[in-house]
Amino acid sequence: MDRMYRVLGFWTIVIALMAFWGELYPMALIFFSLTAFFVALSYMNLTERVYLNIFFGFMFLSFVGFTYYTFFVMPVGPQEHALLQLIM
Repeated sequence: MDRMYRVLGFWTIVIALMAFWGELYPMALIFFSLTAFFVALSYMNLTERVYLNIFFGFMFLSFVGFTYYTFFVMPVGPQEHALLQLIM
């Protein structure tokens, strides 16, 4: 199971590099941090049950966060993005 977290780290670094090259810097920073998180977890030698619980918690938070973002934060139409104004 620890190898799967290294695979997740690989794919998140690929996405982070593509976002960085596309000048999507906030997205790139999020995925660089996810890469560090997954690779660090992969070397902890935890049990398979713990790895699955961590992944379930990660997916739950991701889905809840994405749903919150799409319903309450994402603008509808051509206006400026609210989160982008906070970051820049």
